Amino acid sequence: MSPRPLGRRIAAASSGLIVALTLAACTTHPSPEVAVRSFLLSWQDGNHAEAARFTNGDPAQVEAALTDVHEQLDLASLRFDLGPISHEGDRATAEFEVNADLGIGDPMWSYTGRMPLTNGPEGWRIDWSLSVIHPDLDEGERLAVSYEIEERGQILDREGEPLVSADSVTAFGVLPAEMDDKDAGVTELAELLDEDPDPLLNRVRSAPPEQFQPLVLMREDSVDSALLREAGKISGVRTEEVEINLSPRVAPFLLGDVAGTAEHRVSSRVPGAYQAGDTVGLSGLQNIFQNELAGTATTQVVTLGENGEQNAVLESWEGVRSGGIETTLDYGVQSAAESALENLPGDGYLVAVDTGSGEVLAAANASGRASDDGAFTGSYSPGGAFTPVSALAALETGAVAPGSPMPCGYQSDIGDRTFTNPSGGFLAGEPDLTRNLAFLCNVGFVDVASEVGADGITDSAARLGLGVDWQLALPASSGAIEIGDQESDVAAAMVGEHGVQVSPLVMAMATAAIADGTWRGPTLVREDDSATDDSEEIDAAHLEVIREGMREAVVNRFPEVGVGEEPVYGQAARTEQGETALHWFIGYQDGVAFAVLAEIDPEMNMWQQYAVTAAASFLNGMAVGSVPEGQQPPMAEATEPSFDTDSLADTEPLGDVAAETDLDGN
Repeated sequence: MSPRPLGRRIAAASSGLIVALTLAACTTHPSPEVAVRSFLLSWQDGNHAEAARFTNGDPAQVEAALTDVHEQLDLASLRFDLGPISHEGDRATAEFEVNADLGIGDPMWSYTGRMPLTNGPEGWRIDWSLSVIHPDLDEGERLAVSYEIEERGQILDREGEPLVSADSVTAFGVLPAEMDDKDAGVTELAELLDEDPDPLLNRVRSAPPEQFQPLVLMREDSVDSALLREAGKISGVRTEEVEINLSPRVAPFLLGDVAGTAEHRVSSRVPGAYQAGDTVGLSGLQNIFQNELAGTATTQVVTLGENGEQNAVLESWEGVRSGGIETTLDYGVQSAAESALENLPGDGYLVAVDTGSGEVLAAANASGRASDDGAFTGSYSPGGAFTPVSALAALETGAVAPGSPMPCGYQSDIGDRTFTNPSGGFLAGEPDLTRNLAFLCNVGFVDVASEVGADGITDSAARLGLGVDWQLALPASSGAIEIGDQESDVAAAMVGEHGVQVSPLVMAMATAAIADGTWRGPTLVREDDSATDDSEEIDAAHLEVIREGMREAVVNRFPEVGVGEEPVYGQAARTEQGETALHWFIGYQDGVAFAVLAEIDPEMNMWQQYAVTAAASFLNGMAVGSVPEGQQPPMAEATEPSFDTDSLADTEPLGDVAAETDLDGN
């Protein structure tokens, strides 16, 4: 067992005794009550030399014993309440209640003490022995607080696959009994490891002296022979090799960092019931579910013999066992998502969810940083990737009926803005909503904006989870729909260029609702109370129109994402936000909906759609299945485009029809 966590050493208040007597400055004690009260008040105030005057023991030994108790328990405060006193002749026995605060995060230790008194030439005095401190404390014994911590639990994927790797670390610590000077030795070790010595000293002071006390954990690759040599020169310093679940195998921003290693400066960053040598989640799920993963320690007040062996347990507070956290993540899908983003020339994100439940299967960033949570919290303009939402709004408001004509011209002047299609083309004949969606005809969407209206867009977006209240275990944005009053504002909102801000997560959720027919709130941790079970059914006939358009978009514009045997449905678009070009792909296949966002330098080749490339890589990774870490999956064969070329005869974008049938320029 190892000692208990960070205590706090503060001066004890003297308000514990109910009645405080004004004591004369004399050496005699006329009654046992006066002697007991005087002793307890002095002990409570930390004036141990004064307390010793009310006993018949050797003053120096009594003072040392009372001082040792404070250090052995690393007390934050000590309070007494006087109980009954019985006496007969020159002998008396007093009872008193003890309330010992063992420090921040530790319990209050309460027990009943007893002290015998004798009336002699100098008045009533306490018959001193260590049993005055505690009835079960014998001569030659001392008190200590032991602290048995739980091994840190695992974070698991939906199939029970561990998501955190066990890292080998070096624990720098001390054996208190072998230290020439605990304060000096611990301070020297702290300076060597660039740590704050105070939290380390708090751990050592109350420790059983014969037990190794780990103080600072360092990963093996941070420890060299010179450091071990210097540490070994300090009396009582020892090192041990241990394995601890620390590093995320995947999804670092979801799983989070764990403190306990020197690079985290845990002794100065972790407050409360934890201290140097403990492991504490600093971010992500490791932080949110710290109690479940770390458990709580079993704390015991024990007596130790002269040889340092434990003799008895005076009080025990059982801790809570640590356990695993089962997430909704799929290790294979997460690995495919991370691999898909590896070749992006800039930042990027990919989020995948289960279409039938809203469970998050994967969330990845291209940066690999644990602090980069843009996949959940980012606020981005969706551009044309918003058109499946706009299509639903057009259908639900009656602005467009399934199968009815929806013209797609070269341009449209609305208010003070002129809207064109990305490649400057148009759709000939009588295209409907499905074809406008398939070929991303901005002009067709903005032309029906006045009939849809701002409220129509907002309402349909909300039915797909955009801009509404829902919660997740980690911080996440549901997006925002704030459309201005101008006619051109509503038109721009229809193509995601005004008043619409989304995250990759919220776009993946909206796509899942289109695939399944019902919107469900997201879930990241199984049986987590923060998840929502709200659901919203959407008209099946409307969804069929949108699905058909998304299917034709894949077949006609980006067939490279047609990986595997199951059909892929999607939409891709480019837009700009500030000085960054945003490449989007949203889609679904076989129960998995996903959104890809790539942040690209606008100066780069505009004809490569990086989100589409990443989407193809992601679907290929899922089709092949998970592979060992560090290996790339083999490429699966893409399906051939299955569209009828005759149906494109009336599609006339700018340029050669056979070579360029994508109004978005893909």
